[in-house]
Amino acid sequence: MFEKASNKYNIGDLARSLGIRDEEVDFFGKYMGKIDYHILQRLQDRPDGKYIDVTAVTPTPFGEGKTVTTIGLGMALNKQGFKTVNTLREPSMGPVFGIKGGGTGGGKSSLFPMEQINLHFTGDIHAVETATNLLAAVVDNHISQGNELDIDPQSISWRRTMDVEDRSMRKLTIQLTEKKDGVKTETSYETGFDIAAASPIMAIMGLTTGFEDLHERLSEIVVARSRNGASVTVADLRATGGLAAVLKDAIYPNLVQTEEGTPSFVHIGPFANIAFGNNSVLSDRIALKLGDYVVTESGFGADMGFEKLMDIKLRQAGMKGPDCVVIVATVRALKMHGGAFSVRPGKKLDPALVSAVNMPALELGCENLRVHIENIRSYGLPVVVAINRFPDDTAEEVAMVQAKALQFGALAAVPHTFFVDGSEGGLELARAVQEVASTSHVGAIHYPYELTDTIEDKMRKLVRTIYRAGDIELTPVAVERIKEFTAAGYDKWPICMAKTHLSISHDPDVKGAPSGYLFPIRDIRAATGARFLYPLGGTMQTMPALSKVPAMVNIDVTGDGVITGLR
Repeated sequence: MFEKASNKYNIGDLARSLGIRDEEVDFFGKYMGKIDYHILQRLQDRPDGKYIDVTAVTPTPFGEGKTVTTIGLGMALNKQGFKTVNTLREPSMGPVFGIKGGGTGGGKSSLFPMEQINLHFTGDIHAVETATNLLAAVVDNHISQGNELDIDPQSISWRRTMDVEDRSMRKLTIQLTEKKDGVKTETSYETGFDIAAASPIMAIMGLTTGFEDLHERLSEIVVARSRNGASVTVADLRATGGLAAVLKDAIYPNLVQTEEGTPSFVHIGPFANIAFGNNSVLSDRIALKLGDYVVTESGFGADMGFEKLMDIKLRQAGMKGPDCVVIVATVRALKMHGGAFSVRPGKKLDPALVSAVNMPALELGCENLRVHIENIRSYGLPVVVAINRFPDDTAEEVAMVQAKALQFGALAAVPHTFFVDGSEGGLELARAVQEVASTSHVGAIHYPYELTDTIEDKMRKLVRTIYRAGDIELTPVAVERIKEFTAAGYDKWPICMAKTHLSISHDPDVKGAPSGYLFPIRDIRAATGARFLYPLGGTMQTMPALSKVPAMVNIDVTGDGVITGLR
């Protein structure tokens, strides 16, 4: 249970170093704590620190070290005398035991206590899971207990969740006995389980600004329709208060630290391919009042988490744009995008193939980096490229990525070795980022679409600007959804495109920098409560599955209670 921590701060000392009072901390053992978000009232007149977002090129299935870079950059800025706070998403336990592994960084650039954060942590994801399943039970119970709202069981859209990757739970049939006017009728409907990070409640928790806002958002959730076509909401079911009670403690951001003692808020974990892919609004707001610099991370590539940071999270919250955006690139990812080799999730790759020098492929793959740099600059934001350097990367390869990054419009391109060397491995990168963030004057953000645009125009502008498609292709189902959501008043909501993270396009097999293609929209769904629309660009899986040899086979507990094998 207890991780070795001879050189770590007690959570009380860590909080006090940021100016957080003891009464504003709920202690979870020696090294974790929850911070009362009402601290924002006390700090409301304090100016915000500089805001840095870390994103990436389109990744390989193994990831490119974005979390390592985020944590390391925070440590390096801290080492240079700037009070720095990291803000990150909570890891989902499903991927921890699956292919991806943990979400706390790695090597000398990781969070502490790693085992607890990767597993149960402070219970936030369990709370989201429980609230989601409680609501599903309430819906079924209402039908079985008279069905006063005349819910049509075939219209139930609310799904259950679990924080485990389990393919067998993707599709289920629920059997119900509907009791109405004294008559019992056997009925059933098709549903299933999603992973907890895909729950709409997870997105709501990431976007909420406090208890009153949480109540409003939960009340708005549409779970089904009545037989006359009316929306059935959480408010109609009188379930708002119960759900809010389950989520009460989960709303408070979690404070932990890095291996070098840099304070880090780790709070809420929506996926970036089917949700908005960033940590909570509340943790960012608190961190910005406490630190000179705040280093946050957006999920997957810049076409995913960064775009949703800008168009959904910060836009809804009325927060400023980042003072600097850092794109993490690796030589191996860019060589893959240039056709040097292909990667499949769960499939082993010959290390010699990955490390082999292939300058033509690297140069071609840099086109992927170009698209991401151009996209970020289109918002009016400055870019620094961080090259996560691996031992086999040659000086010639790194130099090419640096030259291309500068050619494409980055203000700096600097390699780092945070994984191996901790903060010492990225002091030059930290200096470059600090210089850009401290001298940038970010003005009005240039969004790819206006909230007043029609739903169809928003999608079209998004795919043309960010994904470089020629146009969208709507199925008849998607066309009907546009009519339905416009009539419901959802047409002023932002777009949260659900698509693969393995390509700028909708097709995970298309690498590099595709352009001019048709982007298919097969359906559109409404994240009521979270207040965004998510079109389905291709086939999206909301319940992952374990691989043939999942990460969990390497995890164990020693006789003295130490967890081993987590990565």
